[in-house]
Amino acid sequence: MRQVFDGGPAVTQALETGPTLGIVNPARARDRFALARVEPAEDLSDLVDWHWVITWDLPPGVTFTQTVMPHPVGHVVAEETGFLTYAMPAGLFERTLAGTGGVVGTKLRPGGYRALLGLTHPGERGAVGPAMILGPTAAPAAAEAIAQARDGRPDAAVRTITPLLRAAAERALTSRSTAALAALAEAFAMIADAVPGTTVAALAAGLGTTPRSLQRLFADWVGVSPKWVLQRHRVHLAAELLGRDPALDLAGLAAAVGYYDQAHFTGDFVRAVGVAPGEYARSCAAARGA
Repeated sequence: MRQVFDGGPAVTQALETGPTLGIVNPARARDRFALARVEPAEDLSDLVDWHWVITWDLPPGVTFTQTVMPHPVGHVVAEETGFLTYAMPAGLFERTLAGTGGVVGTKLRPGGYRALLGLTHPGERGAVGPAMILGPTAAPAAAEAIAQARDGRPDAAVRTITPLLRAAAERALTSRSTAALAALAEAFAMIADAVPGTTVAALAAGLGTTPRSLQRLFADWVGVSPKWVLQRHRVHLAAELLGRDPALDLAGLAAAVGYYDQAHFTGDFVRAVGVAPGEYARSCAAARGA
């Protein structure tokens, strides 16, 4: 089996993956749905991480369920029924596809769910509801965006929903929420660039703050702790790398993403993905060989 040697190039490559980071066993999705990632308008980039556009066309009677390891953020999604807001899921997120359809999603930045919805808390994990923040013209815009997505024009779909998001942001954002978004963006950028094994104390020191202040920021705006985010980030990278090469040595992979022993890696992986790394690797290998 091939070894992961140092975590540097391999982890960097996984970070540059784009849309598949967090998608469980992405090879299973081959020929089941199309996924496009679109960058946000520049004036919304402090609030929006990226837009994701999914379309599918399955044969009659065929369904496909995709599982996603969520990032610690919320989403605004144009669906057939209109726009919905999704808080960070409480666990794995699953969506079953059937027939022909499409969705146009907006992945908010950490803290963006609270900021855009004007909440006093980060949101109840797993909460889903109508996107009242987008106003009365949202339903026809959602329908138009989905039609453009299904027509193979994801950029046009995003252009259709952008004015709604822009208007909602102008109404909702405050100086306090803008400052929180900026602080969280710096913290999450440092997490993405952190060397394997980075601790919350080291992260806080790098940001020029204290662990307690950092924990309070995450609790108030993200809903999970910095330690949770560091662990989830490592598992996301590990799953991405296994999805690309299921033959990776698991002990080497654990070290590459920042674990000092394989037992802790396995425990975190099972809690995030639902199966052990070895079982996940075997399922990825089977999907790639299908």
